Formats: sequence, C-alpha cells, structure tokens
Amino acid sequence: MTSRLRRSRRHILSAFATLVAFALAIVTIIPFLWMFDSSFAPTSVILGDADSLFPRPTTRDNYANIQSQFDFGRLFVNSFVVSSIRTVLIVYISALFGFVFAKFRFRGRDAVFVLLIATMMVPWPVLMLPLSDMMIRFQWVDTYVALIVPELVSAAGIFLFRQAMRAVPDQLLDSARIDGAGDARIFHSIMLPMCRNTVCALAILTFLASWDAYLWPYLMITNPRKQMLAVGLQQFSNQHGTDYGGMFAATSLAVLPMVVIYALFQRRFIEGMYDSVN
Repeated sequence: MTSRLRRSRRHILSAFATLVAFALAIVTIIPFLWMFDSSFAPTSVILGDADSLFPRPTTRDNYANIQSQFDFGRLFVNSFVVSSIRTVLIVYISALFGFVFAKFRFRGRDAVFVLLIATMMVPWPVLMLPLSDMMIRFQWVDTYVALIVPELVSAAGIFLFRQAMRAVPDQLLDSARIDGAGDARIFHSIMLPMCRNTVCALAILTFLASWDAYLWPYLMITNPRKQMLAVGLQQFSNQHGTDYGGMFAATSLAVLPMVVIYALFQRRFIEGMYDSVN
C-alpha cells in the first residue's frame, strides 16, 4: 500500500511539473507569436486593433520594404559570417584546451586552470577599455578581426570541454597510442566525436552570443556596410521608431536563424550541457 501511495505521489508530482512547464512555455512563446503575427500587419492596425491579441488584416509589405529602409540583407550576411567563423574558432580552441587540461599532466596545470576560470569573474565592461585601446594600437578598428580575436579563448568553453573529456576513459587513449595514433589524431578522431554533444552545446551558445552582440560591434565597426545586424536593427528603430510593422518583420527574420539552429540541435544541446556538469 505504501509503495502504491509513493508511486501515486510521484505520478501526481510529475503531472504537476509537466503542467507548470507547459504553462511557462506558453507564456514564453506568446510574445514571439504575437511579434511574428504583427509583422504581417500595418502599423495602424497594430496600434488601433485593441479588440484582438493578434491583429488583422495581414500584409506582406513590411517584409517587402525592409531592404529599402535599411540594408538588411548585407547586415544579415555580415552577422552570419562573423558569428559562424567566431563559433568555429572558439569551439575548436576550447576543445583543444579542454583536451590538454583533461588528459595531460604537467606542473602547474591545476593552478593555470583555476586562474583561467577566475577570468570568468571579470565583468565584460571592465575589459572593454583596455581591449579598445589594444584594437586601436593594432589598427584593427573597423575590421572583423576586432570582433573575432578578443574572445577566442573562452574560459566557459574550456571548462565545458574539460568536464566532458575527463569522462572519456584513459584506457581508450592508451589503446590508440599503442596502435600508433599521435595526440593530434586522438584529439580529432576520438575526443571530438565523443564530445559532439558538448560541441553542439557550446556552438549554439557561442553563435547566439555573437549573433546578439551589440555594444562591441557598435564600438569597433564604423563602416555602416560592415556593421552587424543587431546594431542595424537598433539604428533602424531609432530612425523609424513608429514603423512597428517593419520593426517586427526585421526582428522576426533576425530571430529565425537561432530558432532553426536550436530546433535542429536541441537534443544535443541539452545532452551536452548535462555531460559537462556531471
């Protein structure tokens, strides 16, 4: 009887947790659905239709006029290319450092790792002034190098890969070395494939951070044609602040890549975060 009562309580708690999670998901997704639906409505309808949550009638003019109002396509490509390059480099460098800290023993290894992790405690605004001075001295201002290089070494990424790679048995690496594999072969052929969930998790987080970055690109890029999409959206909002339909259309297109990426790799993202903390 006690066992049945416990199982019943677990089922009730599980059902309650599922219900709460579903309610939170609905509350979270409604603003995005409203924004997407409003992107097909004229601004006058968005502001004047108070009787309905989702405005009508629909129109495609907001999407058709985006490119004429600001260079959306070019800014989209700029952000995608820079974010992709930055993501690939950060993931690869983080995996390489994580491999070193997880599977190699050398004097001062733990001290260096602790010092590296301690850099996560330094707020980004504190680093902006010295980094800006460095970019000026290196003559990297108004180049994409200034957006990519400063954060190539990610302490959080190294930590995630170190935790994931520590779970890989040392015997597997020893067997590969006996078969003649070098450290580079082991890293590329064994460690990276076994940590593909962590690769996906860090790639999604890094791409999202790069895609949404505003302040640093705003400070470093002066040529409007080289600018990032987040900065372009803000400038569009400043110039056309009353064009809510156009703003919603541009924002919907800007959000689309992250929605697609997360939808495709959500399972590996969750598993990668779980592998890194266990």
